[in-house]
Amino acid sequence: MTYPKIELHVHLEGTVRPETLLEIAQRNDYALPADTVEGLAELYEYRDFEHFIEVWILTTNALRTRGDFRQVVVDYAAEAAAHGAVYVEAIFSPAERIARGVRWDEIFAGYCDGALEAEELYGVTVRLTPDIYRGASPEQAAEVVRHSAAYRERGVVGIGLGGLEAQYPPEPYADAFALAKAEGLGSVPHAGEVAGPASIRGALDTLHADRIRHGFRAIEDAGLVAELAERGIVLDVTPVSNVRTGAVASLEEHPLPRLVEAGVRCSISTDDPAMFDTDLTREYAAAASLGVDPRTTYEAGVAGALCDEATRERLRAVGEAFDWAQISEAELV
Repeated sequence: MTYPKIELHVHLEGTVRPETLLEIAQRNDYALPADTVEGLAELYEYRDFEHFIEVWILTTNALRTRGDFRQVVVDYAAEAAAHGAVYVEAIFSPAERIARGVRWDEIFAGYCDGALEAEELYGVTVRLTPDIYRGASPEQAAEVVRHSAAYRERGVVGIGLGGLEAQYPPEPYADAFALAKAEGLGSVPHAGEVAGPASIRGALDTLHADRIRHGFRAIEDAGLVAELAERGIVLDVTPVSNVRTGAVASLEEHPLPRLVEAGVRCSISTDDPAMFDTDLTREYAAAASLGVDPRTTYEAGVAGALCDEATRERLRAVGEAFDWAQISEAELV
């Protein structure tokens, strides 16, 4: 029996399985760093977070056309639905593609086409949260926001901040996120993954974050943990990803259970499932192995979603109607 899941943190570029990535690269005459499934698998053995970002850029630049972007969403919706997903907030990074000569509308229209098709085919509600990459100029950041706002009626619901967190603090992006808020878009920056509590504090105070992507290093500051719990700020936690990038030394050492015990709401997601050899079932199972039950993480997802209230009520009803006690131990490993 597959139980319902919500995913609030998945990079669409990182969902493309090796076989599909090779097909897209060949279609677009793009030279990948490896030309076999086995070669890509070896490439996905990361030395550290910086090496992951380097590989991510090298591989995801294969995506070039509106059809590519549409396919990525539809393919991942099929995968996520098979793991019980009913709602997904998906991330994409347009500015890197723009630098390679792809047009803004090609990117946004493709992803939005895919989100619509995903719901029609698989019943998964997909909303989109484009990322500003750390290192972008103020002008580039503002341009991401302006194009995102133009597609708000087609499923774009928020703006993120991703990339090299340790090198680029959140504060320089305050104006872009103020613009996003003025346009009715949510603020969902990455913070507290490879940098500590100060990064999370900056995301909350400067970017007025509605939710924090990762955020688990809040555990290093008891006062910050208490504030997150009191304010009901949801953290998007990706346990397997955090181990694969070296952000935590092992799953057993992940602070997720301590955060939940302290009253912090934590949703569960895959981050870049194809690049971390994971999926939504494995991530929920990893959380369960740490003592965090699926219903708790599902309800955190409902609370953290940047959706309209009608959608939130529908998701809440799905959770309330499901008999969580039916889930067997075998399904949690």
